[in-house]
Amino acid sequence: MESLNRNGLREGYTTGTCAAAAAKAAAQWLVCGAAPEFVGIETPSGRALSLEVVRIEPGVCGIVKDSGDDPDATNGMTIQAKVVLGSCAGDITFEAGEGVGTATLPGLKVAPGEAAINPVPRKMIEEAVRSVIGEQAARVIISAPGGEETAKRTFNPRLGITGGISILGTSGIVKPMNEQSIFDSLTLELNTHAATGRKIIAVSFGSTGEQSLRAAYKIEGRCVMQSGNYIGYLLDEAVRLGFEKILIAGHPGKLLKIAAGTFNTHNRTGDGRKEALCTQAAIAGADAATVKSLYESSTTEIAMKIVREKKIDILWNILADVTAKRCSDRSFGEIKTAAAYINNDGEILGATSNSAEFAEELR
Repeated sequence: MESLNRNGLREGYTTGTCAAAAAKAAAQWLVCGAAPEFVGIETPSGRALSLEVVRIEPGVCGIVKDSGDDPDATNGMTIQAKVVLGSCAGDITFEAGEGVGTATLPGLKVAPGEAAINPVPRKMIEEAVRSVIGEQAARVIISAPGGEETAKRTFNPRLGITGGISILGTSGIVKPMNEQSIFDSLTLELNTHAATGRKIIAVSFGSTGEQSLRAAYKIEGRCVMQSGNYIGYLLDEAVRLGFEKILIAGHPGKLLKIAAGTFNTHNRTGDGRKEALCTQAAIAGADAATVKSLYESSTTEIAMKIVREKKIDILWNILADVTAKRCSDRSFGEIKTAAAYINNDGEILGATSNSAEFAEELR
């Protein structure tokens, strides 16, 4: 497969496409007595692919995952399928083999206890196998050797999927740097919280931020999400799913962007950190020289040092209020927001007056 998107990046194919192609080849080996060198598969997006088959043993074949130019954790893995035929007509059932995870929480696309093979890949696999065996019953075991270790670099641990990777894909094709996969993962994680009836969630931007948030507020348990750069999307989804309260906490380098009204915090998308900090410093009465030094700071850490030296730490409380209001306005008042500015040592620099109350509810 050699398909380029409009940016000149090479597209790949999903784990779902690999699993379906591997299952089809495995079924052909059982029915025809030999496995093909290449197997044809049509993706849900209508793309026809011919993929090279890794022949393992009768009834067991694999496809090497090719993610194209997308930095996918599963790139290069061999997705394997074992097909066990039944003695008569019947259903096709699915099992998780080595390296494929199992769902443990409600709110995902598969029920707790089920193999982490999403609905579209299941349909692809069933159609591919049916094209070979007709109405005969079959058991399909999907494996991904090395998947348990690879899953640690995915959202799966946060989604309550244990034991390995998920078999994913809605179009069958991997589009390089596709933000939609990140959005889907955030929605899934929110769903797992909503499914338990939870109405409040804590949000950090990344692993360091989560550790700092937990240390600052003594929060344990599964109640903290990481938004990455996409805090705006997470807020919108939280509204849609009926959440009522959010505690957002993190380093000033991220939260200042929200205070400036930037809800995608990627450094190429937007900023406003200096503008937000300097505006509030000026309103709070800081002299022109201080505001100028804050604006000329090359990093947030340097600005934080100036705030500390000038003894204007009250700024962080003010900015926490501004940040919370930005988030509340984004949700049109449907979500009550608490905000806290926290350094990397887990020290609260400033927070909204309701942050301790929200933290207590989360504990």
